Amino acid sequence: MRTPGRCFLLTVAVLLAFTVLRGLGLAGPPGVSVPVLLAALALVAAWSGASLADLGLEPAALPAGLRYGVVAFAAVGIALALAAEIPMARAALHDQRGEISGGHLLYELLVTVVLLTAIPEEFAFRGVLLGSASALWGPRRAGVVTAVLFGLWHVQPTLQTMADNAAVSGASSHAAGQVALVVGAVVVTFVAGLAFAWLRLRSRSLVAPVLAHVATNGLALVAAWAVLHGRLP
Repeated sequence: MRTPGRCFLLTVAVLLAFTVLRGLGLAGPPGVSVPVLLAALALVAAWSGASLADLGLEPAALPAGLRYGVVAFAAVGIALALAAEIPMARAALHDQRGEISGGHLLYELLVTVVLLTAIPEEFAFRGVLLGSASALWGPRRAGVVTAVLFGLWHVQPTLQTMADNAAVSGASSHAAGQVALVVGAVVVTFVAGLAFAWLRLRSRSLVAPVLAHVATNGLALVAAWAVLHGRLP
């Protein structure tokens, strides 16, 4: 990468602008705004001289990305299956976002989770940001920095969706509870960001964290759908 500093700063600026516009309701529907975001990030990467390897898109790394990604996907699935058997953990799966039909669930998985969330977020955080940050500070520090940014990225979505989950809806009704939920979400997504960065660096492929991200969001939605529709024993 020719200019990693410029790439990193411009990527942060693009993500910040997107967050502000989304918060003000000016970003437009995700089906339009997310592709525009992806295009802007791709332009930043190209202008900065990022290679396919810098972005985790090198074809030679695809087999390793699939191996690590499938293992991560399975691990998330097993963890959610075990959680569904624990009463306290199952309560956290009572999420109103699971109150949808089977057809709508399929749409959410394929479009919202895969195309509009996992792929663009991984390209942004484990692709462009991690690639530029690694060139600036080395992979370990880059993993921490991008995980912090990934956690902060989830502040706004947490504020918008915290009332949907029955386990935390009471806390979301007052300011102190909202602060606690936001801090908790930032910590959880920071840890997830570290794990995703490790997968990306270990496999050298963006495919691995994309699959892990799809599992985290998608299988959690499937579990919530199954709980709310009485599909679990």
